[in-house]
Amino acid sequence: MQTETRPEALPATAAERSTRRIAFINPFGTAAFDQIIEETLVPYAGAGTQVDVIHLDGVPENIDYYYPKHLMELAIFRVVRRLEQEGYDAVVVGCCYDPGVKVARELVDIPVVGPLEAAMNHASYFGHRFTVLTDHRKAVPWLEDIVRLHGAGNCRGVRCIDWYITDMIKDTTAVADDAAALSMKWLEDDGSEVIILGCTIIAGCLEREIMTTGRHRELPILNPNLLALKAAETLADLYKAGKYSISRAGQYQRHEQHDRAEADDVWRRWKLVDIDHPEAGE
Repeated sequence: MQTETRPEALPATAAERSTRRIAFINPFGTAAFDQIIEETLVPYAGAGTQVDVIHLDGVPENIDYYYPKHLMELAIFRVVRRLEQEGYDAVVVGCCYDPGVKVARELVDIPVVGPLEAAMNHASYFGHRFTVLTDHRKAVPWLEDIVRLHGAGNCRGVRCIDWYITDMIKDTTAVADDAAALSMKWLEDDGSEVIILGCTIIAGCLEREIMTTGRHRELPILNPNLLALKAAETLADLYKAGKYSISRAGQYQRHEQHDRAEADDVWRRWKLVDIDHPEAGE
């Protein structure tokens, strides 16, 4: 089997590694959630890190349900490839479904980070057992599957606060208070030591409350947005230093390693189209 790796290049200098461009993709077809992510995430960026919060065009606004989520993922793949071409050093796909993350890793060499995966990878630094607290009951089984996929045996359960993101943005304080109260309940009931918020918008709501009022700061609740950013910064630094390229020998083997012409044809012919877009027929 042929393998393909990124072209050999000299590692970045120390000065070059001290700066990094990271894109945080809000994977919604609306700008409604950009501000809360920007104000609660960008202040935590490391020195030399540029964080650009972007959303998607031509995709459903609400990805709570699986069919619109899968449509959105088609857009994610093209956007991630474009971001790599534009010189970004890492990408965070900002939803705890971790949508399209594994497929995107097949397509690009820069690090692609999912917030739930990043938060679970960090959880053991803060406690032995954890509970994931997500938005609504529809999301619970999906996140349970992600937990199993990553072998997170210390997860004591996936719970929810019964909010939808389209309502969260209307009353972020109420969302923060519900998340805090239910976190305390599930810490007790599950015997967990930390909570991972399994929704990026819940995380933004709680972080906004912490930053503006100081309330809930003491609670052992992990913000997946922040941990995804820190993972992206570390992976970007390693990538720029020429360390630890993603393996193309198995799961992340590229289509073009098997058949470049077929891969190019697939990429050219099939994509997501919004039939109501004025340029859809072109």
